[in-house]
Amino acid sequence: MAPHGDDVLVTGVGALTPLGANAAASWEGLLAGRSGVRALGADWPEELPVRIAGTVEADPAEAMPRAQARKLDRGEQLAVAAAREAWQDAGVPAVEPERLAVVVGTGIGGILSSLGQDDLYESSGMRRLSPFAVPMLMPNGPAAWVSMELGARAGARAPVSACASGAESIALGLDLIRAGRADVVVAGGTEATLHPFMIAAFAQMKALSVRGGDPAAVSRPFDAARSGFVIAEGAALVVLERAEFARARGARVYGALAGAAVQSSAQHITASDAEGQVQAMRTALADAGVEARDIGHVHAHATSTPSGDLAEAEALAKVLGEGAAVTATKSMTGHMLGASGAFGALSTLLSLHHGVVPAVRNLDHQDPEVRLDVVRGENRTGTWDAALANSFGFGGHNVSLVMKRAS
Repeated sequence: MAPHGDDVLVTGVGALTPLGANAAASWEGLLAGRSGVRALGADWPEELPVRIAGTVEADPAEAMPRAQARKLDRGEQLAVAAAREAWQDAGVPAVEPERLAVVVGTGIGGILSSLGQDDLYESSGMRRLSPFAVPMLMPNGPAAWVSMELGARAGARAPVSACASGAESIALGLDLIRAGRADVVVAGGTEATLHPFMIAAFAQMKALSVRGGDPAAVSRPFDAARSGFVIAEGAALVVLERAEFARARGARVYGALAGAAVQSSAQHITASDAEGQVQAMRTALADAGVEARDIGHVHAHATSTPSGDLAEAEALAKVLGEGAAVTATKSMTGHMLGASGAFGALSTLLSLHHGVVPAVRNLDHQDPEVRLDVVRGENRTGTWDAALANSFGFGGHNVSLVMKRAS
């Protein structure tokens, strides 16, 4: 497959994560090796087998008028806040509304509003329901609100592909610019699912870690003692621009989105599939016009599940060998589901931009079956020309993104 010509440039980033209220604070948290995983409050049901999560401490509702905040689900609030930051960080591009698109994915949608409004209906009847209940729960709500926030009229798309949603949104943004449908795309993912029902549901399928002790030590990708993921909330968005458009306005550039692959394993509804991941990575490399040897850094999906981490490690070794520096930031943030792939892409870009790869937290004893150069102990500094960011979701959704350092 031939690459699609000039790369798409990334000119702005925005994020609210368990590590910070903006992209800069989240990046600093990664470099410091901090954890955003915390114990949940006393108001959470004691019968839950898991009482920890990666929580965003900054309330996105406080950054907008109360009347607006009441219309939005928490996931929508997070998306709008991250979009505002990314847009300002990009220098507020002067783009025609018909040439500006938005792509914001979510794995689950407005589950907090769905469950909250159902509780109101059951306890107090129909009249207590919010007239905005439907816009609050619909999965396309974050994309719609961000499009209205920015006045984007070239489309408001909303991929829903489980934990690959944020990465797929960025891949779709790349496609829109390559196809000539937009000059600028604000793309990423959001998720807010911290509710007893969601924790109980994930716990029932044995996906969450039930490890006790220090909450900050529970998420441990690639470690021999990993036992499941830690659920988290957050949002991350980036501003993508057609290269000629960005250069003409003198935009500051973090790096380039050189290629992407969005593929499906078609094997199992929840299990990871190394073969499908290999296909996604190889297709993304071909799309970007780079060789496996060109990839110096990998942001792994690596959720800290026993089988999932091994499948990805096998796939990475098959595609790239053991030379690339591998990181797994979910060791610090927990798993932000639909936002995780977007934050992975964002942190990969910043690694290329700043020349530093964050070390994986809690990697005390690397699983001997993980034959990769996983960054541990100290952050890795250097200069890498290209990097790969992986994101895989329930349903067999496999997304790989290839980034290049700004020239």
